Amino acid sequence: MYQKKIEEKRLPTMYNLPSEDPEEPGLPDEFDALQPQILQKTFQPPNYSPEERFSAMDMNLYYDSNNTNWYKRPDWFAVVGVNRLYNQEDSRLSYVVWDEQVNPIIVIELLSPGTEKEDLGEKVRNINQPPTKWEVYEQILKIPYYVVYDRYTDKILAFELMRRYYEELDVSEKMIWMESIQLYLGVWRGTYEGVTREWLRWFDANKNLIPLPEEVVLAQKQQIEAAQQEAFQQRQRAEKLAQRLRELGIDPD
Repeated sequence: MYQKKIEEKRLPTMYNLPSEDPEEPGLPDEFDALQPQILQKTFQPPNYSPEERFSAMDMNLYYDSNNTNWYKRPDWFAVVGVNRLYNQEDSRLSYVVWDEQVNPIIVIELLSPGTEKEDLGEKVRNINQPPTKWEVYEQILKIPYYVVYDRYTDKILAFELMRRYYEELDVSEKMIWMESIQLYLGVWRGTYEGVTREWLRWFDANKNLIPLPEEVVLAQKQQIEAAQQEAFQQRQRAEKLAQRLRELGIDPD
């Protein structure tokens, strides 16, 4: 009697399933939501007040007044020297450069399957198509810093606008100094929202990590608990000393 061996069928995982919309590869995943939050919460250039800086994730960036329907949607970008609120009174629905009159200072793209060529400036457009991301960031908006991060390899690529074109920066230490905003952008390994991995983080001029609001709260809580513990131990020592003095016939008061 022979027993037929049934080969177990292996179902595809999230890593090899295509986008639900084949016409739009690279739809946002959970990392695409969490990473920009970290950048948003810690973007604190010391040479600009909180009211003089604006940053956004997955927001339409309109760049051509002659083609007002053309836009790019960076995973994250920041602008300095512009009011935090639109006309100092309202939150923005999008960022329109001919209205704002200030271009972004940095754009960060998170590589996704299907978008690598455009993110890395390797895509060639047809003459009747809008400009590519690289063309918009480098040639039209002339954004000083452009950073691309690959979540699958934890590789960071950084470019700075030199004269008219982007030049690749040395990222061997996984940290980039940006003079105009007095900040480092680097790779940090830690836990955010329960996910432990490498993340892009902002650092100050001394390479100290700029903490997230929740990290500040946690540090303050730990300081309070440490102070309370120290005060408790001091009371215990004082009580023991008083008891010893009493045993020697000395009034501690």
